[in-house]
Amino acid sequence: MHTGEVTVILPGALRAESDGASRVTLAVDPGGVPLRRVLDGLAERYPRLDRRLRDEQGRLRRYVNVYVDSEDCRSVAGLDTPVAAGAEVRVLPSVAGG
Repeated sequence: MHTGEVTVILPGALRAESDGASRVTLAVDPGGVPLRRVLDGLAERYPRLDRRLRDEQGRLRRYVNVYVDSEDCRSVAGLDTPVAAGAEVRVLPSVAGG
């Protein structure tokens, strides 16, 4: 089976949980996968990172924003957002201020 790749881009605030990596490349089915599967692959490599991204029920934490090729996954299909081979998945923590 041939595979494609997806690049996950992590912010500085989460790099301690990814052994300092700012970009992580994961193999995916060339036809694409749901975002949930990309995060599962990331969790296999960096379990501590997954706890920062998803809660105990596997949902995205509300202060974490995930973009698939610049589209906010929450405005597409959440964890079911399709991720094509070659896509960039960008993780951004919410910024609050006042």
